Amino acid sequence: MSLPHALLTSLVERPSTGAELARRFDRSISPFWQATHQQIYRELARLEAAGWVRSAPVEDAHGRERSYEVLAAGRRELRRWIGEREDKPRAVRDELMVRLRAEAAVGPAGLDAEIRRRIEREEAVLARYLEYERRAFAGGVDTRERRLQHLVLRSGIRTVALRIEMAREALEILAMAPSGK
Repeated sequence: MSLPHALLTSLVERPSTGAELARRFDRSISPFWQATHQQIYRELARLEAAGWVRSAPVEDAHGRERSYEVLAAGRRELRRWIGEREDKPRAVRDELMVRLRAEAAVGPAGLDAEIRRRIEREEAVLARYLEYERRAFAGGVDTRERRLQHLVLRSGIRTVALRIEMAREALEILAMAPSGK
């Protein structure tokens, strides 16, 4: 996946200013693709230069902003990308798992404090996703489009819940006495 395709997806759903897009991106796409607001604005400029989106000036609560919408070429690119064959499995990168493996190799190093902080952060993210789910899907998921959107959100919820579960299990294991190799 790439940031341009994530942004095109969000803009197809609803034309937006960069600030609106960044907020929506944080709520709906961030479980699967991380991007800073600066990266989003840089990518919007590239999408416009490629002829995939166009922007127009608008006034918003913070002053002058640009509103972006997807052009026909952007929709064609998004359709091309959707149908693209995925040849290799996606690599999972989780620094905590590498740290746990290192702790197993070298012995206790105080990782439990960082895991507790991680659990707090993840619980806050999970609460935000659950609240978004409650608000965004209160009217039901009766169409194909809504069901797909809800599926994506539920996947994010499950991913975060699994990270919390694994971190809690790691704390239980770290509390055990080392085997004294």
